[in-house]
Amino acid sequence: MFVLSKNTALAAASTSLFVLLWSSGAIFSKWGLAHASPFAFLLFRFAIAICGLVLLVPLLKLKLPKGGKPMVYAMATGVVLLGAYQIFYLLALDLKVTPGVMATIMGVQPILTVVIMERQRSASRMFGLTLGLAGLIMVVYQGIGLAGMSLAGMLFGLLALASMTIGSIMQKRITDNPLGTLPVQYLAGLLLCGVFVPFQPFHFKYSTGFIVPVLWMGLVVSVLATLLLYRLIARGNLVNVTSLFYLVPAVTAVMDYLIFGNRLAALSMLGMLLIIIGLVFVFRKTA
Repeated sequence: MFVLSKNTALAAASTSLFVLLWSSGAIFSKWGLAHASPFAFLLFRFAIAICGLVLLVPLLKLKLPKGGKPMVYAMATGVVLLGAYQIFYLLALDLKVTPGVMATIMGVQPILTVVIMERQRSASRMFGLTLGLAGLIMVVYQGIGLAGMSLAGMLFGLLALASMTIGSIMQKRITDNPLGTLPVQYLAGLLLCGVFVPFQPFHFKYSTGFIVPVLWMGLVVSVLATLLLYRLIARGNLVNVTSLFYLVPAVTAVMDYLIFGNRLAALSMLGMLLIIIGLVFVFRKTA
């Protein structure tokens, strides 16, 4: 009889919870955008996340970056990883790109990040990159050429992918107290969002359809899910961490279908499959 150890069960539970919470991000964002403009939703989300993190600073004994260079670098990372990424992501959703398609596009990010950072690119990882890019092309072609999604929406989706990739590379260089940079990075995202607010539509409905999604994104996804991810990374369980990359697009696509009725087309499903296989080849050395 096979019995899971307490640590193994805890790691599996933490991973499963993270995947569900992270996958729900696109769903709740899409729901919130039906009741608010992208920048209104994002501004409130960042403000709520900052409040939540500030309250947790003494509890978790978070140490903010000390010195000019670490602080500036943390702010710059926040501008790209949180600010630019979230702005482009929400603009894509607002232009009718479905959560399932967005999650599939973002599934290429871990492949790009690893291949770009690796100095000596192995044949396995280059093959994984090729598969991932082929899958991405299929998803984009399906969205624009066959499903009639707007070119601007898909462009914002690709810009979100680029921002997340660049931001992840920047974040990986923060090895000293990475968790303590979170409040600073969310503040940077809030400031970037604030720069665009005067020039963009800003409206929201004070209703359940706005309050629940913005609280969920601000507290559950931005704070709880992020802390869970840092905990998984800190425990050094690379199998669990890399498995997240395989699961999130598929789980989001299932949620998108169950909640909004958006079904991925056959070509997009094939693209997602290629991306997942590409991830396997990219991470099989570390998994």
